[in-house]
Amino acid sequence: MKTVLTIAGSDSSGGAGIQADIKTMTANGVYAMSVITALTAQNTTGVTGIMEVTPEFLGKQLDSVLTDIYPDAVKIGMVSSALRYRKTGQS
Repeated sequence: MKTVLTIAGSDSSGGAGIQADIKTMTANGVYAMSVITALTAQNTTGVTGIMEVTPEFLGKQLDSVLTDIYPDAVKIGMVSSALRYRKTGQS
């Protein structure tokens, strides 16, 4: 089975972001993995809040996924600011 990593924000209404990516990937028969960049408070009428994941925690999520199941493809969605990823243990 092919594997796909989505890097995106979480949509609390389920219509976009990580939730929509996982639905789409599953419907297309691929194994979905995710790294969350931000949490959003939103519904079908708009976004009322965004809480970004720290660069350190984003790095931990990436390290966890990439050291276990290497993706065949990567899809990048919401990146709400410039985050610098540094592999854990590197300076």
